[in-house]
Amino acid sequence: MTNILVHGLGQDNHSWDNTDKYLREKQMDVICPNLFEITKNTSKDYKMMYNAFAYFCNNQKEQLNLCGLSLGGVLVLDFVKEYPEKVNSIILIGTPYKIPQGLCKLQNIVYHIMPKSTFEKIGCSKNDFISLLHSLSKLNISRGLDKINCSSLIICGAKDKVNMENAELLNSDIKNSELKIIESAGHEVNTDNPKELANAIYDFWKDNQ
Repeated sequence: MTNILVHGLGQDNHSWDNTDKYLREKQMDVICPNLFEITKNTSKDYKMMYNAFAYFCNNQKEQLNLCGLSLGGVLVLDFVKEYPEKVNSIILIGTPYKIPQGLCKLQNIVYHIMPKSTFEKIGCSKNDFISLLHSLSKLNISRGLDKINCSSLIICGAKDKVNMENAELLNSDIKNSELKIIESAGHEVNTDNPKELANAIYDFWKDNQ
């Protein structure tokens, strides 16, 4: 089984470093792709990013345990819907059920005034990042959730009030899913409380090998 951790928007693969460390202490190996690296030769919209992510996943020889945070969770959902036979289990962290249009517009304004260097640190240009955010606003994430049959874990940080309802809706719509709240964590659970997150991931994947 191949275990893959997928970072969120505004993060990169290093956002998983501490979670990865705790998992390796438990003798569990993971792969942490950089979404901006695997799409470096393509335009930065969601469709192109998904295509690159799906290509990456399908090139793994074994079945997959997929874990995604926010944008990473959306990618995981679309992949398991299209390639259910490739996926053993999924973990969704701080993943939206629906894209909040008001929040997207606010984020768009904020990102326009942020310096280019902020985006370059995660390997993406400012224009590409804003283009990606715009394409995300058009997604219908909730469609087809009832078709997901693999074991699924929905995780939300206790302080992530924006996504708590989303987590409950995902848990309601996805069969064979369970919901877990990570204490002392907001939206970016992988950086806020990596040890407890690693424990949750380890326990779930160990039970679903």
